[in-house]
Amino acid sequence: MTMLRRSRHRFLALLGTAALALAGAVALPGTAEAANVLSNPGFETGSLSPWSCSGNLGSIVSSPVHGGSKALAGAASSSDTAQCTQTVAVQPNTTYSLSGWVRGSYVYLGVDGGASTWTTSPSAYSRLAVSFTTGASQTSAKIYLHGWYAQGTYYADDVSLDGPGGGGSDTQAPTAPTNLTSTGKTSSSVSLSWNASSDNVGVTAYDVYSGSSKVLSVSGTSGTVSGLSASTAYSFTVKARDAAGNTSGASNSVSVTTSAGGGGGTGFKQAAPYLYEGWGDPPNPTTVMNATGIKWFTMAFVLDSGGCNPAWDGSRALTGGVDQTAINQIRSAGGDIVPSFGGWQGSKLGANCSSASALAGALQKVIDAYGLKAIDMDIENTDEFENEAVQARILTALKTVKANNPGLKTIITFGTSTTGPTYYGNRLIEQAQSLNANIDVFTIMPFDFGGGSDMYGNTVNATEGLKTKLKSTFGWDDATAYSHIGISGMNGLSDQQENTTPAIWTSIRDWANSHHIARLAYWSVNRDRSCPGGGVVSNCSGISQSTWQFTSITAGFTG
Repeated sequence: MTMLRRSRHRFLALLGTAALALAGAVALPGTAEAANVLSNPGFETGSLSPWSCSGNLGSIVSSPVHGGSKALAGAASSSDTAQCTQTVAVQPNTTYSLSGWVRGSYVYLGVDGGASTWTTSPSAYSRLAVSFTTGASQTSAKIYLHGWYAQGTYYADDVSLDGPGGGGSDTQAPTAPTNLTSTGKTSSSVSLSWNASSDNVGVTAYDVYSGSSKVLSVSGTSGTVSGLSASTAYSFTVKARDAAGNTSGASNSVSVTTSAGGGGGTGFKQAAPYLYEGWGDPPNPTTVMNATGIKWFTMAFVLDSGGCNPAWDGSRALTGGVDQTAINQIRSAGGDIVPSFGGWQGSKLGANCSSASALAGALQKVIDAYGLKAIDMDIENTDEFENEAVQARILTALKTVKANNPGLKTIITFGTSTTGPTYYGNRLIEQAQSLNANIDVFTIMPFDFGGGSDMYGNTVNATEGLKTKLKSTFGWDDATAYSHIGISGMNGLSDQQENTTPAIWTSIRDWANSHHIARLAYWSVNRDRSCPGGGVVSNCSGISQSTWQFTSITAGFTG
């Protein structure tokens, strides 16, 4: 790792098979509509049922349509393709022809686990068609439509699955879903999860009810009901449905009162990119703030100057130098800072202070010098991160200063794998729980994975892995776990030549906002300048971008 560190997956596969898929498209016979085994194929009922759309992103519109007066709109986002599905009964060893009319950027039509086709960006409705043959014992098929990440809304109409139906012999309803629970809430939404039902053929959808009204249909075992009123009690149940339309009994009922209004309550939220006064042509922070709207900066790095005494970079005086000048400028412009202790290299306080109490004393000197609201412990390398005794020393010191400074927020920043915390990351979280350290934010650094180009997907997967670990360790629900999570990325080229573009960073920020995490940072403002082809250097990103573009994007993080 150099000083620079701290000094869509499916899309390509689909592109590769596109020509084959299109070449295999077949025209439907004239009697296709009469033989259509899909329900609500033209969405003329005015509702989605029995279609189910991921992320609650599907809706029925009256324009633009291909035929009739209604069509499907799928609002694909940066993190969801807005996939809409319908499962139908089919006959084994039988060939079916699937077709539909679509428009929008990158629209896909296919059968789950089988053939599919797609089109790039028709401005008017374009017909997609593909055929498939069912397996020897297959009795159901899931038909899907979806767009692509960050490509905007797609439209679909007059979808047809031509072939014999699966017969009307299935009269057995699924079992009722169990263990319905609330996994999170806001002032306008409630997130729910439940245990799967079983069925003799297969469950195709779950319908969520508020009282007697159906408010949501999904294909999986979780969903979020939105559009609710603040500070209002709601009661929910869930029923399972199969391809033949048989519906189960209701699950247990769960009552939830939505949060009070006012935009997210009093939770800690911080957009704070790193600013380093000892490296990389540090910019004037007021200039950056005026250009971007950013309010917080993470100031790097407080190290040990010897004898467990804190200093900027281990050499610049804690007060009276360029670092304090920058902090004064930031505060004069209405912003604030969180100092980062540690980093990748240098003499670390966590490793060199002889005890937790001595480390707490060193942290307190910085807290007192600047009247801090938050501190960040950037735990990296073998001296701190991969030393369990030092981990415990740091956590105990943070617990101490938090108790001695009411209202102080404590942040831990550490590396990650593409799927979540590593062994030492898991150990850090477990020690935080066992020591009752009461850490406010666990921030991961999702870069320098050692290869791979899907920086959005890797970041989301790593964050979801962290969420899962926090839930299992602390017993939190999803919403609580997300509210204790931070993401600290690297703009442009990383040490491993990974490329986080402004568009990717925007998608990461949007995902972070939609999941209401606590903190968003990146390394670093010093590098937030254009130098395409410049490589991995200290004062620019190595890619083409606008000056302060990543900081402007980060300023849009609200949690």
